Amino acid sequence: MTDEHYLPQAPSGTHDVLPPASARWEALLVIFADLAERYGFALVHTPMFEDARVFRRGIGEASEVVGKEMYEFTDRGGRSLALRPEGTASVVRAFVQHRPATPWRAWYATPSFRYERPQAGRYRQHHQVGVEALGTDDPDLDVEVIALASHFYDALGVTQRQLRINSMGDPECRPAYVDALRAFLAAHSAELCEEHEERYSLNPLRVLDCKKASCVLVTQAAPMIDAALCDGCAEHHRRVVEGLAAAGIDAVPDPRLVRGLDYYMRTTFEFSSSALEGSQNAIGGGGRYDGLAEALGGPATPGIGFGIGIERVLLACDAEDAFVIEPPRPEAFVVDVTGGEAARDLVEALRNRGIFVERSYDDRSMKSQFKAADRSGAPLALVLGRDEVESGSVTIRRLREQSDQVTISMTELLARAEETGTIL
Repeated sequence: MTDEHYLPQAPSGTHDVLPPASARWEALLVIFADLAERYGFALVHTPMFEDARVFRRGIGEASEVVGKEMYEFTDRGGRSLALRPEGTASVVRAFVQHRPATPWRAWYATPSFRYERPQAGRYRQHHQVGVEALGTDDPDLDVEVIALASHFYDALGVTQRQLRINSMGDPECRPAYVDALRAFLAAHSAELCEEHEERYSLNPLRVLDCKKASCVLVTQAAPMIDAALCDGCAEHHRRVVEGLAAAGIDAVPDPRLVRGLDYYMRTTFEFSSSALEGSQNAIGGGGRYDGLAEALGGPATPGIGFGIGIERVLLACDAEDAFVIEPPRPEAFVVDVTGGEAARDLVEALRNRGIFVERSYDDRSMKSQFKAADRSGAPLALVLGRDEVESGSVTIRRLREQSDQVTISMTELLARAEETGTIL
C-alpha cells in the first residue's frame, strides 16, 4: 500500500481502550490501588524499556519469554535494550539500584510487551497490575500477597475461579529433582511434542508447563517436585497452605505448576477462571523469587509478587457478567444561546466547586445543544438566554422528565454547589 492510501491502525496484537470502556479500566485501577495500599504497598513506576541483561539474567536465557517473545533492539547509541515483557524484573532492578529499606513493598500498573500470537485477552502489548515485596522469606508474607490477589478478584466479582499452588523448591533440593526429571524425559523424548523433543534438556521444568497433549500424557508419570522438597521448603510450603486455609482461601495443590519464568523458587501460584473456555484460562499468578536480586547484581534478597493481566481479568468478568461499570455522567449540561461566553464562565465556576458539567461549542443552535444534552446523560439542563444573562440568573430544566422549569439567581446556584457539592 502506498503512503497516499495509508490508513493508520493500531499494530497487530495491540488495541485501543476508548470511552466508555476506559471507565472500567479506571475503576479497576482504583480498586487495585486501594487494596494494595491497604496491604502496605506503594506505587512505583519503572521504564518501559531496560538494558536487555535485566531480563536475560532475571527471567533466564532458556525461557521462552527471552528466547522467543522479547522485543529486543539496539538503540542509536549501540546499547542493547528490551521492552519490558513482565513487571517483576524491572521492579527488582529498581530495588537493586536504589536499595530502599526492607521490607520493601511496591505495586505497579504497567504495559508489558511480548511477541506472541494474539489471542482473546492476550496482546503483544498487554497491561498488568501487580505487587512485589522484597526483604523477607517469611511464608506469612506469601499468604498476604496471595490474599491480596484473591480479594482483588472478589472486588471485581470474579467468583468462578480456582487457585492452584506449588513449591518449586530451592537451590538445596531443586537441582537433584531437575536431574531426575531430565533423566525421565530423556527416556521418553520421542513421545514429547516437537518443541520439547529437542529442548527438554535445557529446562526440563518447562515440559511440565506444556499444554500439548503429548507432553501432558508423558509427564503424568514423571517424578513431581512435591516428593523431593527439602525440610526447609516443605515446612515453608506447609505454613503457606495453612495460612491460606486460615484466611478462608481455597488452594488446590498442583505439583505440575511451574509457571513460565525461571526466577521462581519455593511458592508458585496461579489463579484460573472456569468461566473462560480452553486451557488459556489463567487470569494471574506469581510466586517467590528469592534469587532474583542476586542475579541482577544486588545483595541476596528474598522476594515474592504477582502479576494480573487487565485484559484477561476483564474477559473473566465479562464471562460472569461481573464488574459492570456505568461511565460517569455530568450533573448538568449548559445550554447557552448568547454566544458561549456565559457558558464558558458558568462551567468553569461549577467545575471549580467539584461539579461535573458539560456544554456545547461552536455557537450551535438551541435545538442542537439540547440534543447534545440528551446524549450526555445529564439529568439537568442549565439554560442561559439573553434574559438570564442580563439578570444574572439561570433556568434549570429537567431533561427526559415532564416538570416545570425554574429560574434562580446565579449566586444561589453557585452557593448551592459550594455548600452541598451538587446541584441536583
